Amino acid sequence: MKYYYLIAGFPDIQLDDTKAVPSMETLKTDLEEQLADNDRELLHLIYAKYDNRNLLLFLKDKDAALDPLGTLQTDDWKEVTGLMEEVENPRDKRLLPYVQQFYAAYKDENFSFDGMSHEDYLAGLYYEYAMHSENRFLHDWFEFNLNANNLLSAIACRKHGLDPQRFIIGNNEIAQNLRKSNARDFGLAGMFDELDTLLNIAEEPNLLTREKMLDELRWKWLEEHTFFNYFSVERVLALVLKCELINRWKPLTQEKGTEVFRNLLDTLKEGVEFEE
Repeated sequence: MKYYYLIAGFPDIQLDDTKAVPSMETLKTDLEEQLADNDRELLHLIYAKYDNRNLLLFLKDKDAALDPLGTLQTDDWKEVTGLMEEVENPRDKRLLPYVQQFYAAYKDENFSFDGMSHEDYLAGLYYEYAMHSENRFLHDWFEFNLNANNLLSAIACRKHGLDPQRFIIGNNEIAQNLRKSNARDFGLAGMFDELDTLLNIAEEPNLLTREKMLDELRWKWLEEHTFFNYFSVERVLALVLKCELINRWKPLTQEKGTEVFRNLLDTLKEGVEFEE
């Protein structure tokens, strides 16, 4: 389906825009009303990351304040977790298959996470599910991010003497290489187009600058992979992802951002669970 009027009305945004960009909540509400059913499911797949975070919050504290960007809120989680307790593979449209897989592992006292945090294990299931999307754009986007995040995790593990098995998620060929290779490039030459760029980004000592460089790379990827998608759903999804990149920086001052990323690194060094 083509979205001529919707896309024609899109704002012309850049990564450093901070004012005229719609919030992720507004964007979700508006697009849900205008997308066809199949395309709305693609939108929900992008927003599923917020449901993942909400699920983890809910499991730790049933009264926790959940992110409104999640499709499921507290009452929903109470219902669906109750269903998963009572019925194996319950048929509820609110539940994506990987959530049921995670919950079964979470409740199984004999299941081994091999030292991996619940956050990372759930993220791995999410990426794997998303990479089976029939929409090529979303498949490639999730694969790109999985590979990029895994590569940076592997570099951090090597630098700080950590076991990569605990931090590399997914099971594609690149993930397997990152877990076992001792080569400087992890044996990924010719396998990952953004390899050299990411290796250079990893050498940036300023954590906030490094994260900005990563988002610039993500922005460039979105531009290149929707160049010929003029009025398709891919152009709509790319706008959502671009707005997400911009919105994540809005609350951060230079000082606050540096503090956040340093805390992430310190937590990684300690080898304990941390939020994405």
